[in-house]
Amino acid sequence: MASSKDSSHAPKLLFSPPSFRPRRDTAEASHDADNTPRIHRRRFPRTGSPDTRHVQLPAPTEGPRSSASSIYMGSYSRSGRRSRASLKSPGNSTPGSPRPSMSHSHLESLLQDLNLDLETYGVEELRDGFFDASLFKPPKVNYEDLMKDAEYTLPAAFKTRNPLSPKAFLPGQWQSIKNVATAIVTTRAGIKLTKSFLAFFIAYILCLVPSIRIWLGRYSYIMVLSALINHPGRTIGAQIDGAFLTILGTATGLGWGAFALWLSDSTAVARRGYGGILAAFLVIFMGIIAALRSYYIRMYQMVLCAGIAVLYTCLANTSEAIAWGKLFDYGIPWLFGQALSLLICCTFYPDAGARPLAVALHGAFGVMQEGLVLPQPDNVTQYRQMAWTFVNLSQAYRDLVLDISLTRFRPTDVMELRNLMQAVIRSLLSLSTETQLFDEMEVKRKNEQAPIERSPAADAEIVIGVDNPSQRPLLSRSNTEERAVKLVASKLADPTSDLLSWMRKSLARCDAVLMGMSGYRQYLGPPESTSSDIVGALTKIRKVIIKYDEAEDSLMHNPALPPTYSNHPQVVELFLFIHPIRLAANSVEALLVKVMQMQQRHRGWRIYLPSYPFGKALQRTNAQVRHDRGGVTAGHYFRSQSLLAKTMKGMANIYKPLPRHHEKEKDPVPGITRAETLGKYEEEEDVVMDRSSPKKKRFRYKLWSVLHRLQGFETRHALKIIIVTSLLSVPAWLEGSRGWWNQNESWWGVVLVWVMAHPRIGGNFQDLVTRAFCGVLGAVWGGLAYGARNGNPYVMAAFAAIYMVPMIYRFTQSRHPRSGIVGCISFIVVSLGAKAADGLPSVAHIAWTRGAAFVVGVVAAVVVNWILWPFVARHELRKALSGMMIYSSIIYRGVVAKYVYYEQGDEPGKEDIERSEMLEGRLREGFVRIRQLMALTRHEIRLRAPFNPLPYSALIDATERFFEYLVSVRQSSLFFHPHYISDNNEQAAETLLAYRRDAVAAILMNLYVLAGALRGDRKVPRYLPSAALARKRLLDKMAEIEAEQAQTREIERVQSGGSEGEGRKWSQIYSYSYSQSLTGCVRQLEALIRYTKEIVGEQGFDSGGMDGMDGLEYEDISGERPR
Repeated sequence: MASSKDSSHAPKLLFSPPSFRPRRDTAEASHDADNTPRIHRRRFPRTGSPDTRHVQLPAPTEGPRSSASSIYMGSYSRSGRRSRASLKSPGNSTPGSPRPSMSHSHLESLLQDLNLDLETYGVEELRDGFFDASLFKPPKVNYEDLMKDAEYTLPAAFKTRNPLSPKAFLPGQWQSIKNVATAIVTTRAGIKLTKSFLAFFIAYILCLVPSIRIWLGRYSYIMVLSALINHPGRTIGAQIDGAFLTILGTATGLGWGAFALWLSDSTAVARRGYGGILAAFLVIFMGIIAALRSYYIRMYQMVLCAGIAVLYTCLANTSEAIAWGKLFDYGIPWLFGQALSLLICCTFYPDAGARPLAVALHGAFGVMQEGLVLPQPDNVTQYRQMAWTFVNLSQAYRDLVLDISLTRFRPTDVMELRNLMQAVIRSLLSLSTETQLFDEMEVKRKNEQAPIERSPAADAEIVIGVDNPSQRPLLSRSNTEERAVKLVASKLADPTSDLLSWMRKSLARCDAVLMGMSGYRQYLGPPESTSSDIVGALTKIRKVIIKYDEAEDSLMHNPALPPTYSNHPQVVELFLFIHPIRLAANSVEALLVKVMQMQQRHRGWRIYLPSYPFGKALQRTNAQVRHDRGGVTAGHYFRSQSLLAKTMKGMANIYKPLPRHHEKEKDPVPGITRAETLGKYEEEEDVVMDRSSPKKKRFRYKLWSVLHRLQGFETRHALKIIIVTSLLSVPAWLEGSRGWWNQNESWWGVVLVWVMAHPRIGGNFQDLVTRAFCGVLGAVWGGLAYGARNGNPYVMAAFAAIYMVPMIYRFTQSRHPRSGIVGCISFIVVSLGAKAADGLPSVAHIAWTRGAAFVVGVVAAVVVNWILWPFVARHELRKALSGMMIYSSIIYRGVVAKYVYYEQGDEPGKEDIERSEMLEGRLREGFVRIRQLMALTRHEIRLRAPFNPLPYSALIDATERFFEYLVSVRQSSLFFHPHYISDNNEQAAETLLAYRRDAVAAILMNLYVLAGALRGDRKVPRYLPSAALARKRLLDKMAEIEAEQAQTREIERVQSGGSEGEGRKWSQIYSYSYSQSLTGCVRQLEALIRYTKEIVGEQGFDSGGMDGMDGLEYEDISGERPR
């Protein structure tokens, strides 16, 4: 009993084997030289039993370790190598490549003092597709520092005061008024406004003439609405396209409505239930055109006019006796309105489509020239401008070929020009914005020109703006590295400076030539002082390129240049700054050649028909229709996400699992292993729609795909339109309400619902108030226009001019077109409706009844979007970030597979590179659209708390940087073959296989988890696989293998008496860029984790579970106790 009692209170010792951690180059490294064992600590929970103690044995001294022969191997295999704990460990003294040594410093801050490596005893496991995740406790994050870093990533729109702030509202409105007035007077916005207003005003005056008004019929003001909806403030091609579509849509709506009226009056039974027949026809037609409005944006004008026409036909002057004349009262004024707008568009300052293209090209050349001013003080702003220009060039080309155009540029030339300009921008995006290459040159130039006062004009010609070297932080350099840096600078600083200067001058001359060809140089620029000598620029830049190549060849063969760069990171940085400039010069040279060809076959003005593919053209429309439709930002965002989803669909496949049971007779043919045929990633459609699949199964899949497609936003929008329009139209067909409905023309409320509806974004509270206010204001002003002088046409025209000028500008050019069109329609309907009815029963009655109908329509259109599938910008932003992470993971997987770890004979070709550049261009557009989407969050009222954009902005920036690192990896791999260390060494390839797999899989799993958390608004797991540790282990193993191979190559080189060639040196340089980019991906992944957790939260542990892990303490149990 006594013994049992004593034993029950005796402490329980739990022994665990010692762990080995890598040595670090820290201040504590001096302790490693001692023979005393290091102090190892073991954690135990505070809340644990006081009788339980966790004991860890002290680490053994530097003696012989356990033999691997005594270990049971199981599924493991014997490794011929023993991994070192760190690069600091004793090893081969032969210098390896700069990749591991220069990348380790970036990983040290991420890994901190974690216990990273365990003893492998010379045993490794291949794991057949699975990887071992290393999980560590996440570091503590300082919230203030995190948000301070995020502030630097905010877009320019967030640097102004919040538009919902009461203090900023009135000053902001006043500033907007002054900006609009300045734009109207000094820019082409005034001409555009004049054309739009002129078409409206002429149509309005014609409706005030009694004879014309009587001849056009009761609804003569439809002519004014027709001239307003397809206003002439657009290009001629877009005007012709709009006239055709609006007339076709109007005819379709009137035809469908007439058929419904005829059927409702066909029999006596039909006449008694005519309301039900009209409602059924209206529901079917509105549902169809609402879906078409969502599916094909090109048909927007047609379906908009078709909806207005069918609503007029079925809801205006409803009665059992059909008045067929109302069809002509609507159709004829509409035709005259379109003819008037087309006439003004073609005769008054016509724009045939060449000017928008010239504006886009001129702006792009300006941004490219600014991108060649190095170093850049604000590289973030410059980067975003170039990314936006990259996207805008594609949009300008599409706008040119979508409609009929009159221009001096052939569409095929414009397409090639766009591709070449985007290639230049792509090369500029890869340039480094900071360098010390020109420091010595700048100091020398200042010393030589110190007594000479330079003019401002001379300063303007300098391309390279170098900061004062004395103001820069000095980096520590060894004597060898200092000499190498000065050698590179002395040889390549002047050629690089000349190359940058002539690249800038060449782009300026290209701009001058193209603007001269377009005919808009005197309006847009550049000034006449800019030369148009393309041939001279091409000759000069080729001479400069030859001079640079000679200097580079001389430098590469200079014996003073170090043979390896593992200990010379600043030399590598100089080369990585210089060589992309040389590659960018090739892109500029190709652009010069194309511009020279266009100049030599300079043609006059020619008419070009639309040449954009019809299938794609249905998904696109011209710039003015995109604006008038409203929701431009949301439309661009959803369109870019849709294109990305379609592009990535073929790259993101569905996993087909292995069958549960295998029959021997169904085994694969000899020579092909099971792993090569089963468990592959295959397209879901390819699996189901295989010819061997039963017909019933294929039919079920087709039916499912159709039903699944009907769950999209298009069907949802159609359903919302059907619900709202059918409910608001009920009074038109009821006996008790038909009288006031026809008398007050309440059907305009249903028309406003259709006009205000948007497939994606319905509007926020501010939009609701603004649109309702504009509707009321237009009705009141229209009533005042008629009541001021009892319908005097001159007074009404004056009132129309005062009110409609700002309202037309709001509709045609401001960022709020839908509130502008509400104000325009309400004024036209009230003022001209009162004129047609001679002010009866009273002007006040006409004004408030029509105004009430407009308010009901506006409120119904907005509120239904709040209730049914609302658009919330912050939610869409979170989902967009999730999608971009998934797409980045797909591109990461593709880059690794196609450009890094590919088999011999599967090297990336020209088509692979072009496809990669296309994918990268679409992802760049995606980031541009996401930042625009984030600006919409400022206009949303949030009841819980103000929306914090900082973590979202930082997450966008981190995802974009991750993507740019992937681009750098792909570009570097074209000059450096990452697979070369295992080309002739199968053992090295097998050894690195597990490490490479872990490094790739850790990043992919992290991105997948983070994307899923953002998509579902779920918390991020606290512990995630450490991509930094997987990367470090790979670098350690590569350093070991490369050191051995470097020694072998050195011996072979000495025996052969050769020297390292230029290609091999560039391979070393780009191997550094490649390795640094992959390490940069790991660093950005850590930022992604931090900011994702800040947005959706971190998933902890349940109470009573592992929460006690946070309170762990350490107990020292080594031989010596601290005193």
